[in-house]
Amino acid sequence: MSSDATFEDGQEAPLNLGATDSEDLQVISTLVQDAVFPVTEMRWIPSKRRLALLLNRFRWEDEDAARARGRAYERVQSLLVVDCVLRIASQGIDRNDKDTILSLMSVSFEAGEDCAGQVLLTLAGDGAIQLEVEALDVSLKDVTRPYQAPSKNVPNHPE
Repeated sequence: MSSDATFEDGQEAPLNLGATDSEDLQVISTLVQDAVFPVTEMRWIPSKRRLALLLNRFRWEDEDAARARGRAYERVQSLLVVDCVLRIASQGIDRNDKDTILSLMSVSFEAGEDCAGQVLLTLAGDGAIQLEVEALDVSLKDVTRPYQAPSKNVPNHPE
């Protein structure tokens, strides 16, 4: 006798998401929470009006399955790209210290006039990157296979 297929039986595919409104951006923000990246993996490309970050993203979408099956939690390298960037400002980041590891807590958007606004990347430890954008255009794409999270734990935020 055969049984019905379950969601867990399906093949997982790398994430490839885009956000053009605040609701879509909230999904991306949730997926990049606790992503870590060296300061050297942040690129501002003025000629393309683009900020790109190569993140080591905790796979929140896999957390429950990993826990249920007793297997290791995973991270994956992902590109977080913000396009249509007019200006960039940061605080609490020493770009000269090449050993600095940053931890991304959230990505949010504050709408301005027309489609313009501010994208805010909030970092752990009072750091932040603020992007003035002419339109909200953010993408998140996994670019490697998942790998075991070095800490072997789920990120937590003690209160």
